[in-house]
Amino acid sequence: MTSAQINDTKVDDLETTEAETVNSADAESEEVVADLTDLDDDDLTSEDSLTYSNGVIEKIVAMATREVPHVLGMKGNLMHFVQEQFGGESLTKGVSVEVTDDNRVVVNISVIIEYGSYAPDIFEDVKKVVTERLAAMTGLEVAGINLRIDDVVTRDEYAESQKRVLDSLKDDEG
Repeated sequence: MTSAQINDTKVDDLETTEAETVNSADAESEEVVADLTDLDDDDLTSEDSLTYSNGVIEKIVAMATREVPHVLGMKGNLMHFVQEQFGGESLTKGVSVEVTDDNRVVVNISVIIEYGSYAPDIFEDVKKVVTERLAAMTGLEVAGINLRIDDVVTRDEYAESQKRVLDSLKDDEG
């Protein structure tokens, strides 16, 4: 059986075939081995699996969301921003994922968008890009995407707010 997992939740994608069994209780182990080696590869059941951590799915979603025009940033806390400025990877800020009972993914995203842009279009673009990237990279199906607009600012305001945070961090170091 080949399957994918997200944090111990299996996503079964391929059919399982049963191996032929040896019915003789008196058969020696050498004969069993010989019988099994005569089987075609298709007759053997494999226990292959592919597992994705939630962090990987969240990272793909965050990177895909940043591709969408008028998404200025992902909403995270100050600690995420500080980590990014010092070279830490905080690409998953503003994203969480949940796995449904039928092994599909529900994605929750919080973003900052550019003032003057039409939020419903951004939502449609985010849904399209995130669904495409997840399917292309993992084969996982998206059950739903929830987009939360946490802030609306101009590009200049966004750049200035990032600069202020960086400047205050530099002042604290010196």
